Amino acid sequence: MSNFLDILETTRLITIIRGIPSEKAQSTADALFEGGVRLAEFTFDFSGNKPDEDIAEIIRSVVKYTTGRMIIGAGTVTTEKQLKLAYEAGAEFIISPDVNENIIKHTKELGLFSVPGALTPTEISSALRFGADCVKIFPSSAFGPSYFKQVTAPFNGARLLAVTGISLEDVKLYLDSGCFGFGIGGAITGTDWDFEIIKQNASLWSTACKK
Repeated sequence: MSNFLDILETTRLITIIRGIPSEKAQSTADALFEGGVRLAEFTFDFSGNKPDEDIAEIIRSVVKYTTGRMIIGAGTVTTEKQLKLAYEAGAEFIISPDVNENIIKHTKELGLFSVPGALTPTEISSALRFGADCVKIFPSSAFGPSYFKQVTAPFNGARLLAVTGISLEDVKLYLDSGCFGFGIGGAITGTDWDFEIIKQNASLWSTACKK
């Protein structure tokens, strides 16, 4: 299988998976794969209700289960402990909600792909300077597709991802405005973990996101 960036350039899509019961994780991965998804991010629980170690175990299980089919990453990584757990579990990319210099640099030192969250040009510049492979514009819905057109000009070649508040109808507008790809959560997975619906949603989004 190709690496994270190669697949992202082809599919333009990362599915964000939050709050999943461990017993649903592998079947959800199957549903996503059948719907065309190749990149999935399992997020740490920012509320602290689910221990980091439990999320890491889910990542470990799904990494092993999907080897050769999908690339699995960790999301909402805000601490060195979470980064270490994700790395040891086999995550290949690390997504964070903010620009944390230590997290970005240590992610790269571990040989993983780094995707921090940013919003302003200064934050985007800092993330790239620290070594980020992509930058997720978060929350993208705050400014919409036109923001990507404006901000990609000074950051020529930067891989900027749209995350939060994206609709299927918006996808082409974002892509035409220079967006490199998307992080999509509940619009694909829902909250009931209905595998047939997840598969159908994944197929819709996978088709829409391909350039």
